Amino acid sequence: MAQSLWFLFIITNLVFSAYADQLQRFEHPTKTHDSLSFLVLGDWGRRGDFNQSQVALQMGRIGEKLDIDFVVSTGDNFYEDGLTGENDSNFEESFSNIYTANSLQKQWYSVLGNHDYRGDVLAQLSPFLRKIDSRWLCLRSFIVDTELAEIFFVDTTPFVKMYFTNEAGHKYDWRGINSRKAYISNLLKDLDLALKESTAKWKIVIGHHAIRSIGHHGDTQELIKHILPLLKIYGVDFYMNGHDHCLEHISDTESPIEFLTSGAGSKAWRGDINEKNRGGLKFMYDGQGFMSVQLNHTQAEIVFYDVFGQVLHRFNKLKQLHSSI
Repeated sequence: MAQSLWFLFIITNLVFSAYADQLQRFEHPTKTHDSLSFLVLGDWGRRGDFNQSQVALQMGRIGEKLDIDFVVSTGDNFYEDGLTGENDSNFEESFSNIYTANSLQKQWYSVLGNHDYRGDVLAQLSPFLRKIDSRWLCLRSFIVDTELAEIFFVDTTPFVKMYFTNEAGHKYDWRGINSRKAYISNLLKDLDLALKESTAKWKIVIGHHAIRSIGHHGDTQELIKHILPLLKIYGVDFYMNGHDHCLEHISDTESPIEFLTSGAGSKAWRGDINEKNRGGLKFMYDGQGFMSVQLNHTQAEIVFYDVFGQVLHRFNKLKQLHSSI
């Protein structure tokens, strides 16, 4: 009963603040002001297939061990083509019925991936889904403020021009995006202002598409052009994404930014790795798994796990005493 009341508190008290920026802001209370812990998962929704259920099992185990505050999804939440509507059984069969561990009964913050845009986007964004499972929160772009960290969720799919030219051979649901150019321009202005005004100790940006990756899809040139400069200007610590079905850690060679890919929630083992794009590469695993993030005022610890819950890669980042801005 107490846990149900906590969910009700989270949903009814996700506060929209009338800040100067236009990105909806949610305040997430944490266990303590001194630490934050969460899991990051991407590219997962396959009704338990392709080891999705096994990854979920290990997420539950690690989530309990770390006493996580919430879960972040980096998109491509439902395969192959998103949801067909608010009552699509794929929502429960790929989400509610899979991530059943007690430790995962926390808020899930999710962005859309390109596969989600192939379905009924408005359904996946609908508050109706929260009535089915109160953990679910998916919006195009928004901010989660935990005081210790601000996490900026960015809708990256509209940045990729290929999706608008039918080169990929798929139909996308662009309702709500009347003009790609105007949509991107407004989002960049909102993100610029939000990052500029942020006073958080840690700044984290979440998107579906990679800025840097040596996986199948590789770097996203549109994000390198439009998003990366903002990350550098405002001292963002981490950019986290999915899209490539692997786990990666790449350090930027020109700034303190760490690029982290967690897109291995189900189908993986693609096998095509870009051997020519390894600048700053610290770790790459072409298989299923997920990532954990633990923060305090002085350091961050990032850990990548495989489908068996084994640690594949771990690194710490110290927080500089003075801002780079």
